[in-house]
Amino acid sequence: MANLAEILANNTNAGDLYQRLEGNEVRCVACAHRCHIRDGASGVCKVRFNRNGALRVPFGYVAGAQCDPIEKKPFFHVRPGALAYSFGMLGCDLHCSYCQNWLTSQVLRDPDSIAPISRVTPADLIKIACAQGSEIVVSTYNEPLITTEWAVAVFKEAKAAGLVTGYVSNGNGTPEVLEYLRPWLDIYKVDLKSYNDRRYRQLGGRLQPVLDTIRAIHSMGIWLEIVTLLVPGFNDSTEEITKLTEFICSVSANIPWHVTAFHKNYKMTVPENTTPSDLLQAAEIAKRVGLHFVYAGNLPGRTRDLETTFCPKCREVLIRRQGYHILDYALTSEGCCPSCKLNVPGRWTKSIGDKIADHPFRPSRDG
Repeated sequence: MANLAEILANNTNAGDLYQRLEGNEVRCVACAHRCHIRDGASGVCKVRFNRNGALRVPFGYVAGAQCDPIEKKPFFHVRPGALAYSFGMLGCDLHCSYCQNWLTSQVLRDPDSIAPISRVTPADLIKIACAQGSEIVVSTYNEPLITTEWAVAVFKEAKAAGLVTGYVSNGNGTPEVLEYLRPWLDIYKVDLKSYNDRRYRQLGGRLQPVLDTIRAIHSMGIWLEIVTLLVPGFNDSTEEITKLTEFICSVSANIPWHVTAFHKNYKMTVPENTTPSDLLQAAEIAKRVGLHFVYAGNLPGRTRDLETTFCPKCREVLIRRQGYHILDYALTSEGCCPSCKLNVPGRWTKSIGDKIADHPFRPSRDG
């Protein structure tokens, strides 16, 4: 019986995001590690590998796929109440000790990380997404940058079907991968995990490439939202939150920032769970810095009004939420505040229609 490494090696395709080097060696450019890979070896992610001087990349399978509210990703300024069909593969270029998706992200790195895969075509995925009423297709669960060739194949089908396409990513990108994605990608959520390079190196990355990716995404006109998981004792100091939100504000004060609650998970079981008070304090810093749209997540109903979208000019309530539920929606069909007519940044729908619900949507798995 084939082991997981052999199964994954058999579910690959010729890659696009690499450079050929001398001696059958290659340099992968899908993420900021820019791995120099010898013939027969793999990159940091363990799932992109060199075979006879050509890069092989994950293709033709998913390790998870399901329909979720777009608010779960979280995107708060993209078609509120819409359904997002989420799909993911295996592998990651980081090794965060608190990873919530470690069963899929840490395969071939952690012996306890084992996840089955299902062979599928891009057309199959989009057929299922449309059958379940999805308006958006999102690459998530593992790190999508390292499976970008597959994501683009799926997104081409999604675009042909009129769907919005998105990434939920650690943002550890390169100019090459962003240009490759640019024609096919509409929305991008970046996990800005810290504003401290030493902390980033503990997770297996560096801070600067993530900052560069954030700037590049915004300059390309791809809709961007940023999430920071607030981990007590790791990235929650007043100084760090101030610097982090100042950076976001320097790119644009209109970028939504979601500060979310850490819960003990995977290998990080020492810090206490994030409290509502912790989130409220971080949010106040962000507001003082000048961010217009600050949200707190993972503790629904316990963070005052930090799930609500307000008009930054007149403070009119535009979208009231609790968890993944849209309770009230007041934006005009043009995406403007009904009171002061300010054009509110986002990717809005003309009408929210019947998407306001008192319970989460739980779609059938039947396609």
